[in-house]
Amino acid sequence: MSAQPDHAPVTPYAPAPGAPAELLGRLRADRRAPQWVPAFEREWTAALEESRGTFSLAALYETLQVWQARLASAPEVDAFVASGYDDSAFVETAVPRSRRR
Repeated sequence: MSAQPDHAPVTPYAPAPGAPAELLGRLRADRRAPQWVPAFEREWTAALEESRGTFSLAALYETLQVWQARLASAPEVDAFVASGYDDSAFVETAVPRSRRR
C-alpha cells in the first residue's frame, strides 16, 4: 500500500511573475482607467499586506484573477449597457442611511 494519493492534486492558479504589471498596463490603457487603476492599486496593496501577514499568495492571486475577469468582461458589459435593456426593475435601490437599522 502506498502513502501517495491515487489522484493528481489540483495545481493552484499561479500567474506569471509579470502578470500584475501587464494587467496594470492594460487597465491604464482602458477608458475606465481613472476609476479602475486606483481601485486595482488599493486592492493590490491590501492583498500585499494580507500576504505579508499570512505568508500566502492566495490574496494576490485572487485579486489578479478578479481584475483579469473584470477587464475581460468589460466589452460584454458595455454591449449590454448600449443595448438599452432596462433592468432597473431588478436592481434594488440603496436605502438611505437614516432608514437603516
